[in-house]
Amino acid sequence: MRNLCLRLLLSHSRRQSEPHIFQVHQVRSFASTFLHHRAPHALTSIRRLCASPELDVEPSKPLSDPGVNLVDYFGKDGKSNVEIKQDLDAKNVFIDHDVILSLLRNANTSPDVAKRIFDWALENHSQKLSSKSYNLMLGILGSNGFVTETWDLIESMKKKGYGVSKGTYDKIFERFQNDGLSEDIEKLKDLYASGSASCKKSSETVENKTEDKIVRISEMILSEVWGDDLERRLRGLGVKFTGDLVVAVLKGLEMDPNKALIFFRWVQESDLFKHNQQTYDVMARVLGKEDHGKKFWRIVDEMRSRGYEMEGHTYLNISLQFVKNRMLKEAVDLYEFAMFGENKPTARHCTLLLKKVVVSKELDMDLFSKVVSIFKANGNELTDSHLKSIIKSLISVGRMPECNKILAAMKEAGYEPSVPLKSKIAFLLGNGGTTEAVHEFTDNAVSSLDGLNYMTWTSLVKGYCARNDLDGACNSIREMVAKEGGSRAGHALDLVVNSDFGKKNPLDAFKFVVEMVNDKGLRPWCATYKALTSQLLRKKHFNEALDVMNLMKNHGFAPDLDSFVEYLSRTGSAEDAVTFSLSMTSKRHPSKSVFIRLFEAYFKAGRQKVAQDFLSRCPRYIKNHADILNLFSLQKSGSNRTPSSAAV
Repeated sequence: MRNLCLRLLLSHSRRQSEPHIFQVHQVRSFASTFLHHRAPHALTSIRRLCASPELDVEPSKPLSDPGVNLVDYFGKDGKSNVEIKQDLDAKNVFIDHDVILSLLRNANTSPDVAKRIFDWALENHSQKLSSKSYNLMLGILGSNGFVTETWDLIESMKKKGYGVSKGTYDKIFERFQNDGLSEDIEKLKDLYASGSASCKKSSETVENKTEDKIVRISEMILSEVWGDDLERRLRGLGVKFTGDLVVAVLKGLEMDPNKALIFFRWVQESDLFKHNQQTYDVMARVLGKEDHGKKFWRIVDEMRSRGYEMEGHTYLNISLQFVKNRMLKEAVDLYEFAMFGENKPTARHCTLLLKKVVVSKELDMDLFSKVVSIFKANGNELTDSHLKSIIKSLISVGRMPECNKILAAMKEAGYEPSVPLKSKIAFLLGNGGTTEAVHEFTDNAVSSLDGLNYMTWTSLVKGYCARNDLDGACNSIREMVAKEGGSRAGHALDLVVNSDFGKKNPLDAFKFVVEMVNDKGLRPWCATYKALTSQLLRKKHFNEALDVMNLMKNHGFAPDLDSFVEYLSRTGSAEDAVTFSLSMTSKRHPSKSVFIRLFEAYFKAGRQKVAQDFLSRCPRYIKNHADILNLFSLQKSGSNRTPSSAAV
């Protein structure tokens, strides 16, 4: 057997590098399983051989969704077996014999949950329940005091020809003894003495012999050239080729798909076995692991022509292998094959393929459209969820400008993104797309059934602002106003003014706002005017800030007194203060409270001389006003008190 493993590994090492992970894992699993029964003393050495650093590769991950805890999942009440199957299929969780055994062996699996798992498997995958499965379930029931259920299951096992194993018998006997069930103990002894023990022994012997035969057949096929002599020797083994045995041999030949196919053909052409869905399924999986295109499709087509359907887990296994090997065309063809069969892939598979197409070396829109068409032809509808996943993939490979091609293909299938999703796309294009891509998007959106919502325009402007592209943002607002009018452009203007670029270059933002107000009749928000005023004064653009104040007055907004007072008190001259006081009101001069506030700010900033100069330029009614005179008098005396009228 050591030589067998060496031959398997040497044969494996000569193959292409990409499928190595899976194949070496299979060699280890294959050799370890059968050596355990044939020669336990050789198991240690063979494991040591297979664990050498040169072959130390990580096995493939299981297909089951790692986020699904099956013990907890089956422990939830209220779901029927049909609903559980639908949920597991939707999550791509496929339960095979090993998974069932693992669940029943799990110490955290309660008897009720174990019974539910077993009943579910009995209803949905009865062919996957072996003698081991029944004995594990029987042991759980018997050792936990479920007497009636224990005897019922024993009757079911008798009908299948399964015996009670020694370990299971001991568990049940111990519990019956502890519970004082003398009648059941005698009944159990009689059952075991009358034949169950021999059934058990024969069952274990049959299993061991079957595994020996599988090893022998696989060893012969792998180590020799196929010919008449090999065929004669295989017949001479006197083996009855059952479905389980053929499947096991095909799995044992996974590292040599060509020989697996020869065996597959030979066993039927020799009238030794008639293939069924299970054997076709395994053969397809073996051929799907590497580039055996013609042979694979011949088997798949033959499979369906004989009325068999590919299992869901087989489809997913092969599809993922195709994707891994960058065989996207084959993956899409397989998707088409599966979608027009009975075991249709879930919507998740459609999304997976679309994502793989858009991140491939070159964006193949024919493949993308084909997947969409297949999905649509089977009565499905594309949703925002599909497009969101695709957009994430586009971003991951820097292909966001290609989004318009994706939208066009999905539109042909009758899909139109929601307004929030359109807005998100607009932002992404503004932030990272090309000018051509943006124009194509807006033109298509405007001509669409729903048009281009003002929220989408605003998101586009926000995208431009995020990358500090003032020209792009301003041009988008101009286009928005030209096509949609300016009634809802206030938010977009506010984004420009408050963007990083607007804050650093308020003069440019000011010029654009003036253009939009004077030429297009836009009405900015009051908050936008105030932000622009503050930014202009911070950069000492006093005259432009006064112009903004005039625009505010024209739109019925009060001037941004706070920003002007702060600017004048810190850096403004007395002349600036006079200009401001004359400009802020349509009357000849502002109210007394404005002057008082300015004087107090000057004093607080330590600019008494400027305050005195400004007072000398004020109108007579301000110079002679009692509150003003009192304010200056208190300042000279060093008092911190302010006149009561100053609080106005």
